Amino acid sequence: MECGAVTLSGHLDLRAEVRPPGRTALVRQGVSVPFHLSKPYWDPDHGVLVVQVANPTAGILAGDQLDSKIEVGDGARLCLTTPSASRVFQMNAGEAAAVQEFAVEAGGWLEVMPEPLVLHRRSKYTQHTEVEVASGGGLFFVDQLVPGRVGHGEVWQWDRLVLDLRVRRDRKLILRERVGQSGAELQQLARSLGFGESAAFANAILVEPKTRERSEPPGWRTAFRALHQEGVWAGASAVESGAWSLRIVAPDGVALRRAVNAMREIIATDVPAMRASLRKL
Repeated sequence: MECGAVTLSGHLDLRAEVRPPGRTALVRQGVSVPFHLSKPYWDPDHGVLVVQVANPTAGILAGDQLDSKIEVGDGARLCLTTPSASRVFQMNAGEAAAVQEFAVEAGGWLEVMPEPLVLHRRSKYTQHTEVEVASGGGLFFVDQLVPGRVGHGEVWQWDRLVLDLRVRRDRKLILRERVGQSGAELQQLARSLGFGESAAFANAILVEPKTRERSEPPGWRTAFRALHQEGVWAGASAVESGAWSLRIVAPDGVALRRAVNAMREIIATDVPAMRASLRKL
């Protein structure tokens, strides 16, 4: 932490439940800077409560600690998104960290669809994400990464990035992923895949809310594979029955946005809750 720097220890604590006449509502809200909630939007066509989580400050700075805990009860449907990218600024000393906990009860649905993380020169950021989904519950969670501002000549210039993800279903660990690389190291990986200087990444997990026979492929999978073209890499791996790890690598942030939005539309053919409008212009 830099001498004299102002740091933030923010928290976001939400619980969504069904309330008469059958709408999802936030029954618990705990928010402190740099988190800010916009007015929730009820999508009546798809029965989903859409909540925008904004950062009213400049972005994430050295010493910031961001903790969030999101719970979705039986029958509730919640979509969390952000209005703009999360920027992690230059850090001459110290680092920033975030801990995210998502829990979905049986019969609940949670979609977490934030805008990309943008890492500035000499930034250091660690994010731990814990996901717990009960049998009969469903979740879609995506992390997006844009490797710096091209116009400022700082692509791949961050010092350290750690993205640690654990996913449990009925308390059984089904997925553990960890990225822990400098900008230069991830740049080498992008080059080895044949991408240019501004490759962008998305990593998603889908736990389908409905069960299917193990031999029955999901209807969205063929269309998702078709995204693997025109400079975009897209792949899906089964974690266990009804649970999927999905990845996209695109040549730049614009192409990544198109591919991620297309992925969401494709999965929505099988998961109607993902047809909810994100309320973005």
